[in-house]
Amino acid sequence: MFTPASNSSGLFDRTSVEVAPELLGARLTRHSALGHITLRITEVEAYLGVGEDPGSHSFRGQTPRNAVMFGPPLHLYTYFTYGMHVCANIVCSPQGQSSAVLLRAGEIVEGVEQARANRGEHVALRDLARGPARLTKAMAIPLSDGGASMVGDVYSLELSDDVHDVGTSVRTGVSGPGGSAAYPWRFFLVGDPTVSPYRASAPRKRD
Repeated sequence: MFTPASNSSGLFDRTSVEVAPELLGARLTRHSALGHITLRITEVEAYLGVGEDPGSHSFRGQTPRNAVMFGPPLHLYTYFTYGMHVCANIVCSPQGQSSAVLLRAGEIVEGVEQARANRGEHVALRDLARGPARLTKAMAIPLSDGGASMVGDVYSLELSDDVHDVGTSVRTGVSGPGGSAAYPWRFFLVGDPTVSPYRASAPRKRD
């Protein structure tokens, strides 16, 4: 069973660390003129705010780039990584604070052919959205959608009522203090084949 996030908007007034595990199993849909693509979320990471989380874009304060993180919850925060890939996050916490959940991986459950047109017709189903950059490419989420409502005309989000076996780890690909055991804020569905491979570190930090 699924519950529209619009019916549970108060849940997103909490921090990303609290919200992140509850997004597992949720269905995110992007609507476009070509139809719609729906993703079942299987892996996420939580990022907190100013002075709290050295792995977060908002650690040092608000900038034009991260301003959406300080806005109202249930909006999309997008950014470029390595100058070529778009990553997508769902903003949490009351307006004025900064907290977001990175969508790391999922399973395309509707609009598979459209997702394959975006990613490649021979890409295996489990790999269509297995990783944050693959996820946004499969769903055709552009950088320009940053700030979009997750409960509007373009995006809709439904939370799962099921009980899931949730695994945790330190965040993947984050170097420096933000990637340490002090921040075990990667959450994933145990045993799901669409969960992305864990990387212990990366040559550059998320921020």
